[in-house]
Amino acid sequence: MPLGERGGWERSESMYCGVETDFSDDVPSLLSFHISTGGFDYVLAPLMHPSYRPSLVEANGLDTQVLPVSGSDLVLSPSQWSSHVVGKVSSWIDLDSEDEVLRMDSETTLKQEIAWATHLSLQACLLPTPKGTSCANYARCVNQILPGLTNLQLWLRVPLVKSDGDSMDATSEGLNDSWELWNSFRLLCEHDSKLSVALDVMSNLPSENSLGRWMGESVRAAIISTDSFLTNARGYPCLSKRHQKLITGFFDHAVQVVVSGKPVHNLPKASDSNTEGTQKHPLRSYLDYVAFLFQKMEPLPEQERIELGYRDFLQAPLQPLMDNLEAQTYETFERDSIKYIQYQRAVAKALVDRVPDEKTSELTTVLMVVGAGRGPLVRASLQAAEETDRKLKVYAVEKNPNAVVTLHNLVKMEGWEGMVTIISCDMRFWTAPEKADILVSELLGSFGDNELSPECLDGAQRFLKPDGISIPSSYTSFIQPVTASKLYNDVKAHKDLAHFETAYVVKLHSVARLAPSQSVFTFTHPNLSTKANNQRYKKLRFNLPSDAGSALVHGFAGYFDSVLYKDVHLGIEPTTATPNMFSWFPIFFPLRKPVEVHPDSPLEVHFWRCCGSSKVWYEWTVSSPTPSPMHNTNGRSYWVGL
Repeated sequence: MPLGERGGWERSESMYCGVETDFSDDVPSLLSFHISTGGFDYVLAPLMHPSYRPSLVEANGLDTQVLPVSGSDLVLSPSQWSSHVVGKVSSWIDLDSEDEVLRMDSETTLKQEIAWATHLSLQACLLPTPKGTSCANYARCVNQILPGLTNLQLWLRVPLVKSDGDSMDATSEGLNDSWELWNSFRLLCEHDSKLSVALDVMSNLPSENSLGRWMGESVRAAIISTDSFLTNARGYPCLSKRHQKLITGFFDHAVQVVVSGKPVHNLPKASDSNTEGTQKHPLRSYLDYVAFLFQKMEPLPEQERIELGYRDFLQAPLQPLMDNLEAQTYETFERDSIKYIQYQRAVAKALVDRVPDEKTSELTTVLMVVGAGRGPLVRASLQAAEETDRKLKVYAVEKNPNAVVTLHNLVKMEGWEGMVTIISCDMRFWTAPEKADILVSELLGSFGDNELSPECLDGAQRFLKPDGISIPSSYTSFIQPVTASKLYNDVKAHKDLAHFETAYVVKLHSVARLAPSQSVFTFTHPNLSTKANNQRYKKLRFNLPSDAGSALVHGFAGYFDSVLYKDVHLGIEPTTATPNMFSWFPIFFPLRKPVEVHPDSPLEVHFWRCCGSSKVWYEWTVSSPTPSPMHNTNGRSYWVGL
């Protein structure tokens, strides 16, 4: 029974809650008790009898012995196995043991159990936590298994621990930072997308920065032991504020909760009067609390629901100079009312600055919208003129002949013939009949200059008066290092170099932002420099928070912030982002080889913006702590055409 109905969360994997069980050779009864009676959605159950050891079977000479699995595949329907059982590989296995018999038994058993899980069409199987500091042989065996899997996901069980300095968590078995364990295993398995992590959530949690790293990893389950729960005033289980925040964060990242352990709360006797059946299950009160946390979450806003399908989905950036946009693309951008409200505010302020109150009746401001599209900036500018009681003459310059048709219809429909002149031409090659007071454009990309706003506006500023105003007046790009396991795997799936040297527009969701963003390139308009050059180079140094622990950098998230005019700004940089604006998703620059970064060694990054006769492109590299190859040399994989 899913955890509940929440607006926008209906399709999330996190609405299902499991329970960890002991071995049972009566699986139908196991499901009946935990699912029908208990209300859980699935069981996390051992597939093989815990006493089974292949070497003992061989010693007894019983070559034909049937494996002691949890009953025939026929005891449940295929859909029941698939929907209600997650397999649990025997916890005794130790593939890196010094004891050769144990090591060989472990390898045989692991392969037998995964083969059985595949036969049952299970969706997932839980691998036990690596026992020692080395996990090379364990990873080797898993690596042999992974290529043969089609639908089965493997979840590696990892305790969620990180000691701060000298303090050691008693449950961590001497493990200093469990992320290191996961990272070494994942690297040995080459980031295989069928290998995920299941975190054992302890009663003591690491720091916020340390927990944040996991939001960019492929975490599939959070296993919460009953002894991690506190007791509320009524005697029922509850979680600490920090645990609540963590679990809510997991819900938002499609992580499923699994309740584990024996009941440790003596519930009030009054509960016996509840409806027959619901209270019979000893862990029901823990499930109810997890469901309460799920139902307490805020419903997703409407725009966020529309964008759900775009979360962590790689899109190639637009080529607005080379390609003409389609009606659907225009429509998406035009729906973003916040953006045009900001533009209207900027134009209004510029009009008031250009024309003093006493001259409103005699002065007419010439405003040019370059890249007018289907007219939203024309409308915003005319509304600003009406609001400030200023006279306005508008030139709407647009190179897309299809959008020009819409513009002509708009002007006729709104009765703007006396105020708006439509020019069907590329702004870089138009000869203007007069100079403009104000130049308005919306040529910004997710990284500010990545849709060639600098080149376009440099070409258009020749028809701006010497004291004329450009809206926007400046824009700056920003980057920050991120852990983005899903994005990295999606790029890697293409199996070529070009995709690792392409910047993507992505609605970032399952990412861990590892350090605050820093500014990269800034462009100012009008550009009054006599040696106008739009090539740029920037070296940046990022430091991870000291309490975060190490992290793997899969690439860089890019943003922009723009000054439209004076104090009116527009942007998507997380700390200053314009609220409720959806025209731009961030940009993502991948790294061919992820870089492991430690808090005591800074990450040094280099970014170039390069200009050729027919294209503009970015190149990027990491020089420290370990050098990475140069990405996108000469724009060989990704460029924006002039």
